[in-house]
Amino acid sequence: MAAVSQVNPVLGVINFGILSYLALPIFTKTEKVWRKRKVLGYDVQVSLLTLLCIGTGQYVALSLGYGFHYLGQRIVSRTQDDSKKLLTDGLFKQSTVAWVIKDGMEVETPLEDLNAGDKLVVVTGEVIPVDGIIVSGDAMIDQQALTGESQPAEKGKGEQVFASTLIVGGKIYISVEKAGNETTVAKIHDILNKSVDYKTKIQLKGEKWADQTALPMMSLSALALPLIGPLGATAILSSSFGNRLRVIAPLGTFNHISVASHKGIFIKDGRIFELVHTVDTILFDKTGTLTEEQPKIGAISPCDQYSESDILKYAAAAESKLAHPIADAIVQAAEDRNLVLPEVDDSEYKVGYGITVKIADKIVKVGSIRFIQSLDVEIPEELEKSIHEAHQEGHSSILVVINDRVIGSLEVQTQVRPEVKEMIGLLRKRGIKYMAIVSGDHKQPTEKLANLLKMDNYFFDVLPEDKASIVEKLQNEGKTVAFIGDGINDAIAMKKAHVSISLSGATSLATDTAQIILLDGNLSHLDELFEIGQKLDNNLRNSFILTLVPGVFTIFGAFFLGFTLIQAILVSSIGLVLGLKNAMNPLKEIKEINKVNKGKIEYNAEKSESRSKSV
Repeated sequence: MAAVSQVNPVLGVINFGILSYLALPIFTKTEKVWRKRKVLGYDVQVSLLTLLCIGTGQYVALSLGYGFHYLGQRIVSRTQDDSKKLLTDGLFKQSTVAWVIKDGMEVETPLEDLNAGDKLVVVTGEVIPVDGIIVSGDAMIDQQALTGESQPAEKGKGEQVFASTLIVGGKIYISVEKAGNETTVAKIHDILNKSVDYKTKIQLKGEKWADQTALPMMSLSALALPLIGPLGATAILSSSFGNRLRVIAPLGTFNHISVASHKGIFIKDGRIFELVHTVDTILFDKTGTLTEEQPKIGAISPCDQYSESDILKYAAAAESKLAHPIADAIVQAAEDRNLVLPEVDDSEYKVGYGITVKIADKIVKVGSIRFIQSLDVEIPEELEKSIHEAHQEGHSSILVVINDRVIGSLEVQTQVRPEVKEMIGLLRKRGIKYMAIVSGDHKQPTEKLANLLKMDNYFFDVLPEDKASIVEKLQNEGKTVAFIGDGINDAIAMKKAHVSISLSGATSLATDTAQIILLDGNLSHLDELFEIGQKLDNNLRNSFILTLVPGVFTIFGAFFLGFTLIQAILVSSIGLVLGLKNAMNPLKEIKEINKVNKGKIEYNAEKSESRSKSV
C-alpha cells in the first residue's frame, strides 16, 4: 500500500490512515512510559522516528520499519508472564474446625472462634490447627512441612507444637497460644503474599539495552541533521541495535531453556538466567535435598539371646501398618532379608511415642530411647554403647522390647544422595566459592554431613525465617546466592535468594516458589544448569556484538555513503539475520540430544525384540 500510494493520491490518504492507525499504539505507549518514568527510552525513539518518516514522506521505509518493530513486540510479549501463580493458595495443611474441651466435653469449634488459652484435643491423622503447648499426652508429629525434618518428631507435655503439622500417632491436649493469622504458618503465608511480586518485573536484557542506547542515538541524529539532512538523520535514528536485541535476546533465552528442558531442567522464568552464571554461593537444605527422604537401617544390635533377624522381624511386624519414613525403612530391611513377619493381634495395637502390639503371647514395643525410658524399662549396658556410638555418628536408634525386656536396637541412618559428592566437586571446579548446609536438624548430623561433603559452613536448628536471614546476610556481604531446597520451610529463603532451585517431587510450595526445578530429582544436573547459564551469557554477548556492528556501519554510511532509511533497514536486516543465527545455535545441541535419545530408543527396541525371539 505504501509503495502504490506514491503514485495514487487517493491510496496515499488511505495509506496515511493505516500508518496513523499503526502508529497510535506506539504514541500511546510512549506517552504512558514518559508519564511513569520520565525516561527518553526506546519508545520515545520509535515515536520520533515515525514523525520524521511521515514528515519526510518515507512511507515505504516506515512500513518496513513497522514490520521489524511489531515483530520485535510480538516476540517480546511472549516472554512476559501472562499471570502470577498463586504461590500460597492451598499450600498448607489446614482444618477449618478444632475440638475444644469445654466442661469436660469435646466441642467442635470454628477456627476463627478460638482464643489464646483454649484447650484442644488432637488425635492420630489430624492436622494441628494452632500454635500451642502440649498440656498432656504425647504423639509422633510430622513437622517436615514446617521444619524440614524427615522423621516424625516426638512431642510430650510442655513442648511446643505448630499449626499445619500432622499427628501420625498418639493423642495430645494443646493449650492455644496463637491461632489464625498469628500462627507461624500464617506468617509464612503473609510473607509470601508480600514477596510475590519480587523479581517479576525485571526487564529483558534486550529491552534494557534498547532503552540505554535510545538517548545517544537521538542525540547523534539531532547533531547530524544540519550536516547530512533529514534523510540521513532518520537513518541514524533507526540505527539503534536495541530493537534487534529485543527480538534476539528472548529468542536466545528460549532456545537455552529448551536445551535445559531436554536435560531435565525446568526453567520457569528465562530472565533468571541473567543471574545463574554470576552465582558464587550455594546454600543447601539438608533433608530431602542432600539426603534421601527415607533413611536406611544400619547396624542391628541384639541381646538377651535374640538374633539380628529376630530383632528386625518383631520390629517390622510392629511397624508394618504405620506410614512414615522410619517404619518404611524397617519394613524394607526385613524384606531385603526375606523375613516372614509374624501376625499382629489388632486388639492390642497402640500408637504413641512408639508402637505397642501383641504377637502370639508376647507384648512387643518398638520405639525411640525416649519412648522406652517412659516405660521405666531398663536399657542393657551392652546396648548403651552401640546407641552412644550411633549418636556420635549422627544416627538415631530404635529399640525393641518384648514383655518389658529390651532385646535389641536398630540403627537408623540418613542416606546421602549418591550423586552429591561428585556434584560438589564439579561446582568447585566451576568456581562456586562458598557452599553451606542450612538445616532444621540438630548439630551432630548436620556437622557430620558438612564435614563429609567438605562444605565451607553449616547451620543447624534453623527455623524458616532464620533461613531467609542467612540468605540476606550473605547477600549483604556481596555474594550472589542460590538456595536449593525442597520444603515449605525453604519457601521464604527461596524467595529471598537470587536464584532458587528445587527437586521434582518436592512439596508444592517449594516447586511453585523455585525458579528452577530439577525434574528427575537428581542434583547432578546442577553443573549442567550453571553451564547452560554461562552459555546463554556468552550467546547474549555475541548477539550484542552482532547487532552493534551493523548499527555502527549505518552511522558511518549515513555520514559518508549517503544512506537513507531504506539502506539503514537493509543493513539492520543483516545484523538481525546474524543475530538470529547466533540465537539459534543452541538448537544444534538439542538435535544432538534428540539423536542420542533416538539411538537409545532404537537400541532398547532391538534388545527387546531380540529377547522376545529368544523367549
